[in-house]
Amino acid sequence: MIETVKKELSKAVIGQEKMVDALLIGLLCDGHILLEGVPGLAKTTTVKALSQALKLDFKRVQFTPDLLPSDIIGAEIYDMTNNSFKIKQGPIFTNLLLADEINRAPAKVQSALLEVMQEKQVTIGDTSFAIAPPFLVLATQNPIEQEGAYELPEAQLDRFMLKVVIGYNTKEEELRIAQTVANHSFKPVEAVMDLEALERMKKEVEQIHMDEEVEKYIVDLIFATRDEKQQKYLQYGASPRATIDMYKAAKAYAYIKGKDHVSPVEIAAVAKDVLRHRIVLNYDAQAREINPDSIIEEIIQEVDIP
Repeated sequence: MIETVKKELSKAVIGQEKMVDALLIGLLCDGHILLEGVPGLAKTTTVKALSQALKLDFKRVQFTPDLLPSDIIGAEIYDMTNNSFKIKQGPIFTNLLLADEINRAPAKVQSALLEVMQEKQVTIGDTSFAIAPPFLVLATQNPIEQEGAYELPEAQLDRFMLKVVIGYNTKEEELRIAQTVANHSFKPVEAVMDLEALERMKKEVEQIHMDEEVEKYIVDLIFATRDEKQQKYLQYGASPRATIDMYKAAKAYAYIKGKDHVSPVEIAAVAKDVLRHRIVLNYDAQAREINPDSIIEEIIQEVDIP
């Protein structure tokens, strides 16, 4: 079924297998995904194609500096005919919410997402509304845009299961993209899976075997980010959510690759995406222009593999 979905997505997206795998992991684990990359790498196109292939409700919000929390979650509207207030639900009431250029909105808007990302519910006025599953926030941000952009708070970053850095396509893929767009030869994406099939796949992911030594290996990696003596360039290590998300992501990645068990290979494959947004560099690391990925790579090399 996974290959069927990927084949359908390939009608709209050429290459970018890493991004497609990350979105599938998010769906299988009910985890939110942060996609970082320069404009034009098909981030929005991929998310929209995924919603079409799985028959999921999809809404998109373009984040801007003047956006208000009510523009996302909704608000109480006064109804003059009935002399009462009624709830107008915002775009957050959906299955897949694409938060485009999420780092362009100020802190007040970012905080509006915290409750729904963690609790899967929204509070408008005095009333709380549950969001029907599945619900995923798929956010994009542009790493090279600084003017009019805001840093996402650590509390919100920690709620993203994965932060995926999207790179450029290969020369061959980019040529195919140019030819396909110029000739208008993209084929429409058709629904190949429903919610019932998705729930069945989630249960199959839960059945993926993980040996006790491999489970301990995950915890060792997380604790290595918190070792002050060992990690001189880190101000803060990864949170307990990182342990949970790495555990779930490794299982989902093994499932996507057609395996029935998790090995250190799968853990290494998801480690950077799980950790890069959860570790905080100190001033020394920033002065030396050290990035989180290099530190995570060093940790993987240092921690004993079972």
